[in-house]
Amino acid sequence: MKFLSFTEGRERLLGLLEESGNVVDLTALLRGFPEHGLPAVPTDVSELIELGEPALEAIKACLASRGDAARDARSLDQIRVLAPIRMKKNVFCVGRNYRDHIIEGNLARGRPADQFPKAIEFFTKPPTAVIGHGDFVQRQAGLTDSLDYEAEFAIVIGRRGRNISRAEALDHVFGYTIVNDVTARDLQLRHGQWFKGKGLDTSCPMGPVVVHRSAIANPNGLDVSLTVNGELRQSDNTASMIFTVEAIIEQLSAGMTLEPGDVIATGTPKGVGFARTPPACLQVGDVVSATVQHIGTLTNIVSE
Repeated sequence: MKFLSFTEGRERLLGLLEESGNVVDLTALLRGFPEHGLPAVPTDVSELIELGEPALEAIKACLASRGDAARDARSLDQIRVLAPIRMKKNVFCVGRNYRDHIIEGNLARGRPADQFPKAIEFFTKPPTAVIGHGDFVQRQAGLTDSLDYEAEFAIVIGRRGRNISRAEALDHVFGYTIVNDVTARDLQLRHGQWFKGKGLDTSCPMGPVVVHRSAIANPNGLDVSLTVNGELRQSDNTASMIFTVEAIIEQLSAGMTLEPGDVIATGTPKGVGFARTPPACLQVGDVVSATVQHIGTLTNIVSE
């Protein structure tokens, strides 16, 4: 099941993206079946996650009762899609997790090509950086001269936990989404750490959907790609990650509680702009599309 958050007028709504491309208004659907027994009707993906398994069962029952013929005909391009998760805290991110991306970065910065991290390098992006599918990424002219893209497969936590073992890691996952870790490379380098260069407003496009974990049997075997104005820039598979989804959850949760709605971006493949010859920074008007197998495509345009 592919869940999304969207708006009609001023109302925030929970949607289901079907294989046909149609979007079902799940908030309206649940309101039409008051016998669902839930304590509240979810109006976005965050609230759905908080309600847990009973909400998923209620949705399945309501969809079955309604039947295919009566479902909504609106399509994804007919609605305003929001970032699926309303972040209560920072987005967790993993740096340097794809072998070839590490090599290209090392070479671009004059480091030994085979200098790989021995432990996961974590950083975060603030909630103010998060935007949705179709929203504009601000160029931030005058602040940065090297705005870059990073397509990333992202984990959405569904169950609270601390000191989670690898064997139990996927039990704590609600689903998966896409993040574009937009980065101001000059700020990243200038400040000597990653937060400022990766924390600017609009620097964390997310979505367009969260795919429930039941739809993805192996999160460590998904194609990840990114295009700029239709030109393929990044293409790899999560099988190339040095640290698997299970390892990321285990190490991040060590001594620190993960909560429902937490998002973890898992790193980006090779092909980033700063490592190209010559470097290819994002410009106003660029259309950036990040795609992950079985999830979909997250598209944003760069603005002033």
